[in-house]
Amino acid sequence: MVRTAQGNFLYLLKNKNYTPVLIIGCMHGDEPQGKYLIEKYIDKNSDTKLLLIPCLNPDGLNNKTRVNSNGVDINRNFPTKNWTLSEKGDFYGGETPASELETKFLIEMIEEFKPQIILTLHAPYKVVNYDGPAEDIADKISKIINYPVEKNIGYPTPGSFGTWAGIEKNIPTITLELDEEIEIEKLEEPVFKIFKLLENYLPREIKIDI
Repeated sequence: MVRTAQGNFLYLLKNKNYTPVLIIGCMHGDEPQGKYLIEKYIDKNSDTKLLLIPCLNPDGLNNKTRVNSNGVDINRNFPTKNWTLSEKGDFYGGETPASELETKFLIEMIEEFKPQIILTLHAPYKVVNYDGPAEDIADKISKIINYPVEKNIGYPTPGSFGTWAGIEKNIPTITLELDEEIEIEKLEEPVFKIFKLLENYLPREIKIDI
């Protein structure tokens, strides 16, 4: 457990006999859907074997901002080959790659638990985006939630988590962009089905570069 600049805690929840599938909520503080859905799922499935980080950016959540308390977009702060120093703003990637406590925490969790699939919950684009060898699971998720599969989100994302984990580390990585215009309760059924799918799904053996 790690304490953030504002005194909030970063933590990963796991069962003793966990399956190597990691689900991450609230990388952006103004996208609270992931935290809500993960916590609701835990309430109804306390014995889940998934690895769960309900909220990666609690300071941003408290501030209702995309960025963390240092003004850094965590999803532009990963040490990728395409990381660049950018102007400060909503997509600011920090002074250096992996400069942020939240980024370091997630990297450490992945190095320790070595997930074979990662799902991050975002909003609002209503697409199933994927990086790395994840097309098969992306198609299965698409069929559950009725969002299209998009390999490219449509704009540059230097220093993104998907690039770092999916492309450079070869971990099947899904970015599920949820609908923010509907009541969050209406997302519970499809998203919980996706969680159940992942809990029982492991891809063919792949080489993960961790």
